Amino acid sequence: FFFFNSLQDQFDNLEKHTQWGIDVLEKYIKFVKERTEIELSYAKQLRNLSKKYQPKKNSKEEEEYRYTSTRAFLATLNEMNDYAGQHEVISENMTSLITGELTRYVQELKQERKSHFHDGRKAQQHIETCWKQLEASKRRFERDCKEADRAQQYFEKMDADINVTKADVEKARQQAQLRHQMAEDSKAEYSSTLQKFNSEQHEHYYTHIPNIFQKIQEMEERRIVRIGESMKTFAEVDRQVIPIIGKCLDEITKAAESVDHKNDSQMVIEAFKSGFEPPGDVDFEDFTQPMKRTVSESSLSNSRGDGKSETKFGSKSKGKLWPFIKKNKLMSLLTSPHQPPPPPPASASPSAVPNGPQSPKQQKEPLSHRFNEFMTSKPKIHCFRSLKRGGAGPEDFSNLPPEQRRKKLQQKVDELNRDIQKEMDSRDALTKMKDVYIKNPQMGDAASVDHRLAELGQNIEKLRLEVQKFEGWLAEVEGRLPARSEQARRQSGVYEAQNPSGVNSCAQDRESPDGSYTEEQSQETEMKVPATDFDDEFDDEEPLPTIGTCKALYTFEGQNEGTISVAEGEMLYVIEEDKGDGWTRIRRNEDEEGYVPTSYVEVYLDKNAKGA
Repeated sequence: FFFFNSLQDQFDNLEKHTQWGIDVLEKYIKFVKERTEIELSYAKQLRNLSKKYQPKKNSKEEEEYRYTSTRAFLATLNEMNDYAGQHEVISENMTSLITGELTRYVQELKQERKSHFHDGRKAQQHIETCWKQLEASKRRFERDCKEADRAQQYFEKMDADINVTKADVEKARQQAQLRHQMAEDSKAEYSSTLQKFNSEQHEHYYTHIPNIFQKIQEMEERRIVRIGESMKTFAEVDRQVIPIIGKCLDEITKAAESVDHKNDSQMVIEAFKSGFEPPGDVDFEDFTQPMKRTVSESSLSNSRGDGKSETKFGSKSKGKLWPFIKKNKLMSLLTSPHQPPPPPPASASPSAVPNGPQSPKQQKEPLSHRFNEFMTSKPKIHCFRSLKRGGAGPEDFSNLPPEQRRKKLQQKVDELNRDIQKEMDSRDALTKMKDVYIKNPQMGDAASVDHRLAELGQNIEKLRLEVQKFEGWLAEVEGRLPARSEQARRQSGVYEAQNPSGVNSCAQDRESPDGSYTEEQSQETEMKVPATDFDDEFDDEEPLPTIGTCKALYTFEGQNEGTISVAEGEMLYVIEEDKGDGWTRIRRNEDEEGYVPTSYVEVYLDKNAKGA
């Protein structure tokens, strides 16, 4: 019985140990699962990081990626995306090769362990049953032997007693024989049961139990080997992606080595090269003479109607200071038309010719007076409201510096040529289709494509006209770099002689600080200045206060830069007096203001107005 209890204790110990082994395996499976989740999360975060810093399509950021440094950064982002992909591979391989396999193995292991311990308990119960049968046979044999001895003693006692009848003695004798026979039968049964138990016990301890223990041992060893192999696979999965990760890092290093600071600097120079020539020397102005408006040819207030200034239109100093002019100074350039006002018409009738022959050229204001205007005047010219952010520039890109304009025009010509080629390809394809229809009328009506062919022909003709127009502008720009051609100068001279203003509503010509003029519309329509500061400064400027009113004596069609048209008899507000140059600044409403000849209006100044 002691052996049976001892054996039962061993089964309990083995059962606990094998359950602990399964727990260890399940713990390792959980560890690998969490590792795969971390790898997936890391890969997802890397991809999101790469996507976050990718340039947005059709945005300004995309243009910035033409530099070698930003291209290297873009390559780094792409490689990080591939790097994230390798971590996804790690997660997938660990899930399939470790987690999935071990999960199935644990289920099989549990079933096998259950079967082995079931066989062990069954063998244990069988041997215990045999032992109980042996004990029962033994006790029965012992009882029968005791009963036989008592019956024999009773028979002998009855046989010795003379007072007992013969019948009683005979009965006692038969009872004693019966008991002896039962004892013999129990002995035989006990002997047989004992032999059987010994055989079963030998089979149990030398065959069944060792086999069960051997199977449990093999099962446990397979579990240990399997978890070791899984740990090895755990390392191999990581090792397999190391070469690819190394290639990603090598590509990042290669991209970093491709950064060329000289090339990036040259690209910046090409992108922002304006083509302007440096300004010439400022001429000396002699102020020892009486206070007269004597200004040299290169002074700020150079006359626009002068023939010499027309030569400066095409000179190398054309617009040379525009890139460096601040916004408030740029607007202050429009404070006065800087040309003599026209004399009043001979007749006051509305039919009189406005803007007739100009009076003799007046002397210009000294440079110091113009500088004071630079610092004090803050006009709010209506045409500057066209400088809203995102506003479209002129079709000929005249708002750009020469070099940038040339690039834009060249891009436009190339784009139009590509469009022409597409239209021509479409026309050729339709022509071939028409020929097929003519040869095989059952395939389609040849006349059905005539309308489309006509449309394509018209489109091609329009595009060719556009190409010619832009090529003309391109030729003009290329001819004007660094100076305009003589033909362009002559054409400009004729134009200026016919129309001194050279512009309509919003002046196209602007006077630069050195006295020369630019013909680009860039300073009104679109400037290379951050739009946020530019718009806000103009929109937030307070309009000049009204200092009086005036009545138009004659009709004046303001065609010059900074002027405003008035009708005879019209009442307007005065915001700036005549400073001696023959012009008075007036305002019609909040958005319309400009200069008119002083002789064309009758001014009524307010007594309380400052400086009236």
